[in-house]
Amino acid sequence: MRPYYLIFFLMLGAVIYFLYSRGLAVTKCIAAVLFVFRAGRDADRVKIDSCNGWVRHLGRFRQGRTYEFSFEARLSKGEAEVSLLDRDKRPLLRLNRQCPTGTIKLEERYDLRWEFQNATGQCELSWREI
Repeated sequence: MRPYYLIFFLMLGAVIYFLYSRGLAVTKCIAAVLFVFRAGRDADRVKIDSCNGWVRHLGRFRQGRTYEFSFEARLSKGEAEVSLLDRDKRPLLRLNRQCPTGTIKLEERYDLRWEFQNATGQCELSWREI
């Protein structure tokens, strides 16, 4: 009976890895009254209330293309920031209310990491190929 448990957990791990690699699964560490996160093909949208923490997911971008990113934060309090991380989790591009746009050429797989500090309101990160 034990081999069935091992096979089940191996299959579950493979499914989770597959979902994360396709950008459909999200890792997070959040404390919030309200947290709604919607990842899309050309934008991420977040609605939050008293939120602290971070969310990370795999960005779906075509390799070898240049993208323009635009961050819009409609916050009544607190701060929010989005970072584009390379394979080694080093930040390549950081967007917030002070620096809301950026352009970068993407060559490999990247993670998008949202960070919130006592944030309340709505945020949107959109991107387009240029």
